[in-house]
Amino acid sequence: MSRDAENVVDLYRRHAEAWTTARAAARVVEKPWLDRFKALLPPGASILDLGCGSGVPIARYFVDHGFSLTGVDSAPEMIALFKKNLPHNDAFVRDMRSLNLMKRFDGLLAWDSFFHLSHDHQRGMFPVFREHAAPGAVLMFTSGPAFGEAIGRLEGERLYHASLATEEYRELLASNGFDLTAQISEDADCGGRTVWLAQAH
Repeated sequence: MSRDAENVVDLYRRHAEAWTTARAAARVVEKPWLDRFKALLPPGASILDLGCGSGVPIARYFVDHGFSLTGVDSAPEMIALFKKNLPHNDAFVRDMRSLNLMKRFDGLLAWDSFFHLSHDHQRGMFPVFREHAAPGAVLMFTSGPAFGEAIGRLEGERLYHASLATEEYRELLASNGFDLTAQISEDADCGGRTVWLAQAH
């Protein structure tokens, strides 16, 4: 599936408008997790949204609650939409795997983006999280429920997903300075997502 993994950004580039329209129309089932993330942050905290897409609805939710949000996405088309939707927030075309913004944030979010990376690239993201985490920073990301690879669909085309094993995620968090706060596999109240919430110590 290596070719599928390499094609993820191209898929989102070509289907940015369609994805954004569908996402904006969907019910925000993530809200309970967004609220848990928000509750751990100080007022006006800075948030780094990795794989921010168009900024709707996730980034907009945090901006509407008074947070300072910086978006990062590999697809220029997504960043263009983000800047249209949230014109007063920073947004950059960057590959999260090699990200180095020379800045630390109070919150790190990789919602429905991190799981498009291959196994090795996911492992490599934890030092990136650590380097962008301010003291006490909150980290939240979604993964698969078990080790493996899977293919979904975006506008009828193959869309790659991967996941490490639950225990490996726990080890990577701990070895990079994060304490696990909450974790649910295939949360039925969140569209079946597997969610991780942690905090830097």
